[in-house]
Amino acid sequence: MLKTAAGAAGFVLLAMAATAEEVRIDLIERRVTPAPTLSNLFGPSEDLGIAGARLGVADIGTTGRFMGDSFRLEETRVAPDDAFLPAVRARLAEGARLLVIKAPVADLLALADLPEARDAVIFNIALPDDDLRGADCRANLLHTTPSLAMRADALAQFALKKRWTDLVLIQGPHPEDQAFAQALRQSLTKFGLALKAEKPWTFDADMRRVAAEEIPAFTQDLPDHDLLLIADERGDYGRYIAYNTWSPRPVAGSEGIMPKGWSGVVENWGAAQLQDRFRDLATREMEPVDFGAWAAVAAIGEGVTRTRTADPARLRDFMLSPDFRLAGFLGTPLSFRPWDGQMRQPVPLVTERAVIGTAPLEGFLHEHSELDTLGQDLPDTTCTAYGDAR
Repeated sequence: MLKTAAGAAGFVLLAMAATAEEVRIDLIERRVTPAPTLSNLFGPSEDLGIAGARLGVADIGTTGRFMGDSFRLEETRVAPDDAFLPAVRARLAEGARLLVIKAPVADLLALADLPEARDAVIFNIALPDDDLRGADCRANLLHTTPSLAMRADALAQFALKKRWTDLVLIQGPHPEDQAFAQALRQSLTKFGLALKAEKPWTFDADMRRVAAEEIPAFTQDLPDHDLLLIADERGDYGRYIAYNTWSPRPVAGSEGIMPKGWSGVVENWGAAQLQDRFRDLATREMEPVDFGAWAAVAAIGEGVTRTRTADPARLRDFMLSPDFRLAGFLGTPLSFRPWDGQMRQPVPLVTERAVIGTAPLEGFLHEHSELDTLGQDLPDTTCTAYGDAR
C-alpha cells in the first residue's frame, strides 16, 4: 500500500514536471506627463501599476514553484515623447504574448490592432472608458479595472439603498470628468433615479485660498438635495467642495463616497494580508491601478495552473469560460464577462479612511450573477468583437 501511494505521488510529480511552463509576462507602460491641477499635494506614484504587477508575479510564483512553473516579468516604460508601437513591436518580436498594459486609449487600441498582437492576450489595467468595453472593444483585450459604468452603478445602488433620491451634480471641465458625469446620468436612469440639477465647474481661481468664500456662493442656488455628486476625475477641485457647500450634505463620486476598484482601506476577506504584502514591497498604499495589474498577473497564473499551458489562445478561452474563478480579496470570486472582456468584480465604496459599502449591494439581483448588475450587461452590450456570448 505504501509503495502504491509513493508510486502515485511520483507519477503526479513527473506529470507536473512534464507540463511545467516558463511563462513570460510583459508589463508595458506609456509614461504620461500628469495634467496640471490646482494642487500638487497628491501626485501619481512613480511605480503605479508596476508595483502591483511585481506583487502579482511574487504571489503566483508560490504556486508556480509547487507546479514546476516559473513566471518572469519584463518591464518596458516608454517615455512621453517616444514612439509607443516600435517599443511594443520589439517586445512582440521577442515572443511577448501576455501583455499587461498601462497606456492611453489611442496607444492601447493601436497595440490591440497590430497584426503581430492578434494572438496575444492584452490586459488593460488602468482605463475605465466605457467605449473600450463597447463599440471600441477588441477580441484580444481584457479589462481588469472597473469601467465608468460599473463605478457609477455602484454609487447609484448605494444612493438608492440609502433612499437618497434627490441628487445634484457638479461636473468638471475635462473630458474624463464629462465621461464620468455621463456614466452617472446613465446609471441613475438605469436604477430609476434622476438629477434635480447640475452645474459645470467654471472656476479658475486658486481654491486653496478662496474655497470658503466661493463654494458656498457657487452651491447656494442648487435645489434641496440628499447627495451632491462630483465628477472630478483628475482630483482637481473636488477636494475643496466637502464641508464648504451652502447646504450641509454628503458628497460622492470623485470625492467623498468614492466607488473604486480598490483602496488601501479594504481589509476584509483576506485583503489585509494582500495590503501588507504590497506595503512591504512598495512602501505605499495599493491603488486601483496596482490592483488591476495584480489581478491581470494573478489571472495569468490561475490560467496557467488550471490549463497547464501558457498558450495565449487557450488561456483566453479559459479566462472567458464559466470555469474561471479568481480569488480577489473582495468577497466574491472574480471572473471575465464573455461578451466584452470586462473583469467582474465587487466595487468598494470608500472614504479616505473606511469602506462604507461594497457593491453589488444586498437586494440588487441578477438572473446569472449579481456582479452583472454593475456595468454593461449582455443585453445592453455594443461590443461585437467577442461574437455571440449568449
